[in-house]
Amino acid sequence: MLATSLKAVWARKLRLLMSTFAIVLGVAFVAGSLMFTDSLNRAFSGIMNGTVGDATVRATQDASQHSRGGDTRTIGPDVLAKARSAKGVAQVDGVVSSMSATVLAKNGKVIGGQGAPAFGVNYHDARAADGVPGLHITQGRAPTSAGEIALDAKTAERGGYHLGDTVSILTSGQTPRWSGRLVGYASYANGSMVGSTLAVVDTKTAQQLFLDGKDAYTSLWVQARPGVSQSTVVEQIQPFVPKGFEAVTGKQASDEAASGIKKALSFITTFLLVFAGVALLVGSFLIVNTFGILVAQRSRELALLRALGASSRQVLASVLVEALVVGLVGSLVGIGVGVLLAKGISALLSALGADIDTGGLVLEPRTVAVSLLVGLGVTALAAWLPARRASHISPIAAMRDDQVEPEQTVRRRAVVGALVFVIGAALAAWKLAADTSIWVFVAGMVIMLFGTISATPVLARPVVRAIAAVARPRSGIVAQLAAENSLRNPRRTAATASALMIGMALVSMMTVFGASASGSVDALIAKNFRGDYVVSGQFSEPISASIATRMRSVDGVQTVSRLRLGDGTFNDAPATIEGVDAATFRQVAPVELNSGKDALDDRSVLISSEKAKAYGITVGDVTRLTIGRANVKRLTVIGIFDRDASPRAADYVVSMPTFETVGGSTKDNTLYVLRRPGADAANVKKGLDSVVADLPTVTVKDQAGYAAEQRAPIDTMLVLIYGLLGLAIVIAVLGIINTLALSVIERTREIGLLRAVGLARSQLRSMVRLEAVTISLVGAVIGVVLGTIFGVLFQRTQANSGVDVLVIPWLRLALFLLLAALVGVLAAWWPARRAAKLNVLAAISAP
Repeated sequence: MLATSLKAVWARKLRLLMSTFAIVLGVAFVAGSLMFTDSLNRAFSGIMNGTVGDATVRATQDASQHSRGGDTRTIGPDVLAKARSAKGVAQVDGVVSSMSATVLAKNGKVIGGQGAPAFGVNYHDARAADGVPGLHITQGRAPTSAGEIALDAKTAERGGYHLGDTVSILTSGQTPRWSGRLVGYASYANGSMVGSTLAVVDTKTAQQLFLDGKDAYTSLWVQARPGVSQSTVVEQIQPFVPKGFEAVTGKQASDEAASGIKKALSFITTFLLVFAGVALLVGSFLIVNTFGILVAQRSRELALLRALGASSRQVLASVLVEALVVGLVGSLVGIGVGVLLAKGISALLSALGADIDTGGLVLEPRTVAVSLLVGLGVTALAAWLPARRASHISPIAAMRDDQVEPEQTVRRRAVVGALVFVIGAALAAWKLAADTSIWVFVAGMVIMLFGTISATPVLARPVVRAIAAVARPRSGIVAQLAAENSLRNPRRTAATASALMIGMALVSMMTVFGASASGSVDALIAKNFRGDYVVSGQFSEPISASIATRMRSVDGVQTVSRLRLGDGTFNDAPATIEGVDAATFRQVAPVELNSGKDALDDRSVLISSEKAKAYGITVGDVTRLTIGRANVKRLTVIGIFDRDASPRAADYVVSMPTFETVGGSTKDNTLYVLRRPGADAANVKKGLDSVVADLPTVTVKDQAGYAAEQRAPIDTMLVLIYGLLGLAIVIAVLGIINTLALSVIERTREIGLLRAVGLARSQLRSMVRLEAVTISLVGAVIGVVLGTIFGVLFQRTQANSGVDVLVIPWLRLALFLLLAALVGVLAAWWPARRAAKLNVLAAISAP
């Protein structure tokens, strides 16, 4: 039986090719995503191991604000001197670092971008923890005086720089642009910066650029004496650690950084694995159909095996062996394609501006094992039902040409599908009615999807009849034949259409949600944006406070209102705090109050209604607020505002002096600019642009430009999702081709009889094309309707998170249906051509 099974696979290798391709794509997603994230994790871990000493004195991490404009806490030179005197310490270096030292290429464009860190640091020669090389020069020499700089080799290459060239960098300090001569190439640990940039200058220059000239450091790098453990050296320098800072071992600092990186990378892994699951789910329909048709075509062969003594268990095993061979081949090829996919992800990110160099791909044994398990498991599960059906074939019935592929009652499937759909809808409704986890909604959506799949044989009937009615006036009997062929085996038609339906449902859902998110952004900006221009840095990076000062002097400018953000604590709970110009913020970006007033002073705070409700705070309560824990200030709540109805980036709003007093940054996140009445808009815009002409990371936008900038991430996300779901739709198209091709083989005698009674070759091709279009449109119509429902429900679950405007892009959804019809025409080309080439006499005499 094993030999027979292997011969059957070889004899039908072309018919199984498309099923193999479906497994290849699904496994490639699994393998590629795991390889990519493993490679990133290794590269990041190498950097982290090279950027920590045996001990590190750093700002306390529970209140860091690195993502909100930089941490203002610093360590004075007196602390550095005391730390150097500690027992067990071999060397202590003061570190001045920044994550917003953006390097410009020779052509003036930004190197990196897309949120990749732009590291700036002073040069020091201390070794990293456990003797690992720390910051070191790989070529040239270290910068030792003002006007000198070193870059990592990859950044220099991307910028077109060579030793001796003049390099410009942008900062968020009082010196927004600085230039120096490139004297060396620098690196941490293994040399890969994973898409980040590294700019190294001497200590005095670093203090000037990143600390606005303050004689201080952002952290201390401690190297222990030989034989002294990391924990011991931490204990010995602990007495010298200033308030707002902590001393940790190099291992702890490295592990924490690695943990944060793994958490960030887990999103990429999850994102890609979701699409792998979609691809495998869609591919499973193709496998079910392929083996279902092959079993039907081999009914006499299998019956003969039964008559010769093969047991039903052996027949079941025979079909499953064929499936496992397909799964094994598809999985092995998929792992190889996964390598290309991982490289393709890097290339895609590079094209988007995030040039990630992982230093080579990592193929862990776990990746191979998981990929094989997924590929073999999905194939075996998908082929089990046809295999089980084959094992129950009665030898006598098969040889009599009786029906060997019994259909379940369509009505029963519809009832089961409806019940499953209702259960899923109830879960989605529960999420809308109560504040439950988003995973409740996701579970409801998945259950609704499977309920729809179960009921598709019934749902397909009115769609098929409608298509036939539209096509009948032009195609006549051909349209009728196509419709009857589609309805002859409703389970097969439904399975083929369901593969396309899944892809269309997800595409339609994200289209509706994306359009609603964009519409919500536009509505919020149109309602609350009262400034004429918005000035901000790319990727929400802070900008130099000197920009606002210079813009106030532009002819025609009436008001420049600052906005700053900082991560700190409010009543000891983590909080993002917003600092505003109290005298002008109402003019450009007011809050919508639920109670109290918005007349901020240096002793008051505004709080969002969500946080007020969560903490039981009312107007008049006295609260504690700090950024960095260095300075705690008691403030009175004077107003409670609706954050969803206000253009606020935080739940707590204070005046600018208060913001700086509690440790907030002196760098701006956003500037709102108002023109003077009667001032020429073009001239004012030209004047503002001239202020930031040499700062490509800072942009000046009007209301339309600001809205477009806010919509850009949504559009990018949709393009990425369309591209990934497009692969699932490719699998669905292959399913239509496969089903039609095998169906042509199955109906060879019928096709011969139709030709014999006068059906022309062109009519036969039209019939097969109409079948393909019908299957495509059944999947597309049900998918678009279901996806629209999902999109509306998803939008409602996120209404309290700012997506409060429902937009259904009818034109784009109609375009999906048109593309589905075109897909059907293309999918039918090969099966239709093959059917038209059949010899009439040979077809009639076919078994």
